[in-house]
Amino acid sequence: MFSWLDRFQPFGALVMRVVLGAIMVAHGYQKVIPHGALDNFTRTVTHLGLPSWLGYMAAFTEFFGGMLLIVGLLSRIVGCFVTIEMAIAIYKVNLHGGILASNGYAFPLACLAVALMLVFTGSGALALDDLLGKGSMGARAR
Repeated sequence: MFSWLDRFQPFGALVMRVVLGAIMVAHGYQKVIPHGALDNFTRTVTHLGLPSWLGYMAAFTEFFGGMLLIVGLLSRIVGCFVTIEMAIAIYKVNLHGGILASNGYAFPLACLAVALMLVFTGSGALALDDLLGKGSMGARAR
């Protein structure tokens, strides 16, 4: 009945990729750019019982990975990193608050779902992955 919508799937992935990328850049910016923010964030990560290198990984995944998502480069790999990061964030930070609390896990769970969708479907339309032949549409064209 709605099979005619199938031709728009790459554009759905485009919207999800750009929105998730913008969210990640905004959150990563707060952790990377202001003076001392990266050190503060890695200290927070170590207080959660995680190694400090995961703080750097998370901050750079959000900031630089978000930029890669926006342009559609290495989308599946970045989607995998964001999925892992959101799963850790839910488990270590948000799970105790429940899904609807102010610090609940509804938002990170939604980001995890979008990132996982990008891992499975690829970057969608208008992506550098597509132009390089590594995205979902480039693979179909072969």
